[in-house]
Amino acid sequence: MDHTAVLALYDRDMRRGAHPDGPDARIERTAGVTRQVASAQGWNGVVWSGLDTADADTAIAEQIARYTALGHGFEWKVYGHDRPADLGQRLARAGFTSEPEETLMIGETRDLLFDAALPDGVRIVPVTDPAGVGLVTDAHERAFGTDASRLRHQLLARLAADPDTVVAVVALAGDEPVSSARMELVPGTRFAGLWGGGTVEGWRGRGIYRALVAHRARVAADRGYRYLQVDASDRSRPILERLGLAALSTTTPYVYVP
Repeated sequence: MDHTAVLALYDRDMRRGAHPDGPDARIERTAGVTRQVASAQGWNGVVWSGLDTADADTAIAEQIARYTALGHGFEWKVYGHDRPADLGQRLARAGFTSEPEETLMIGETRDLLFDAALPDGVRIVPVTDPAGVGLVTDAHERAFGTDASRLRHQLLARLAADPDTVVAVVALAGDEPVSSARMELVPGTRFAGLWGGGTVEGWRGRGIYRALVAHRARVAADRGYRYLQVDASDRSRPILERLGLAALSTTTPYVYVP
């Protein structure tokens, strides 16, 4: 895989040419910024910027004004290869708070069609209805220790309005949800994004996360998507590297609360 070419393709199709991630969201583009605007329950933020030292501070102020007028905060996703090089520092001076850095990882689905065994008694179940969404959010909250209300809202809306663009799965041990994950499919592009993979403590280290990646990779390949993309935490990066995904950049969320 040509890392430089794939990263440029990702920037063009998935960031600058971003698609809304739900029925209540829309994409707005200016000369230097692509942003998503949604309801307070949806994700709001800047997905791409092409700035320099002369216009960066003005563009930052414009985004703050746009979202403040809507009455809610937003996120600016800063990638390691974005310019200017001090964009994160400029955002911090403007009142943004940075969250933990993650690694942008991409792999070709044809290289990721591996077998992954589940522990005895554990099965992967596709999610297509509100009951399944409840299982996903239950596993997510137990795995990450965070409230999953926004995830529940977004997943229900996506399944109702545009089910072909999302794949949600849950791993069940008997009737207990022990891991969950989703995949977002962007029509007209070659990328499928893996999101939300998390396993409940006590079930980690048994291959469940790997199996959920394998399951989604097969679905992506079957639907004609060439690349899988993940924003990987330090915990998941080593697993994904062993599965064949490559680190192409970093991504750091900068959050602004009015």
